[in-house]
Formats: sequence, C-alpha cells, structure tokens
Amino acid sequence: MTDKPTQQLLHLVLGGELKDLGSHEFKDLDKVDIVGVYPNYASAYSAWKAKAQQTVDNAQMRYFIVHLHRLLEPHGGPHSASH
Repeated sequence: MTDKPTQQLLHLVLGGELKDLGSHEFKDLDKVDIVGVYPNYASAYSAWKAKAQQTVDNAQMRYFIVHLHRLLEPHGGPHSASH
C-alpha cells in the first residue's frame, strides 16, 4: 500500500492590538505579532488558540488565521475551499 503525501495547505497566524473592535485594522503595524506559518489548519488553529488565550485580558488584542493556500491558488485550485 502506498501512502499518499499530505497536501501542504499553508496558514499564517498573526495578531496585534486593533484600533477598533469593529475592524481588522491594527493600531501599530510595527507591533504586529507574526506567530508563524503552519502546514495545515489544525496546527495553525493550535498556535492561534494558544496566543489568543495568552492575551484574553486585553480586549483590543486579536489573533487571526490567514489561509495562505487560498491566496496562492486564487482561481479556485483543487484545495482552495478546504481548511
């Protein structure tokens, strides 16, 4: 039986303090925390959750998961709709 290699679906986790809770605009781009790039959604989610829990006391602080694989396949490649 041949193991099929896992498709790499890159995700970026980043965060920082927002100007306003109703937007996604950061207060200071120089202070944006680039947590890292991850090979799949599950590992990105784990990193996002850890950072979000560390900053729970700051209501202005938000972390996000960016689906880089969707940006790399903008015309709806075979993996653009999956996590």
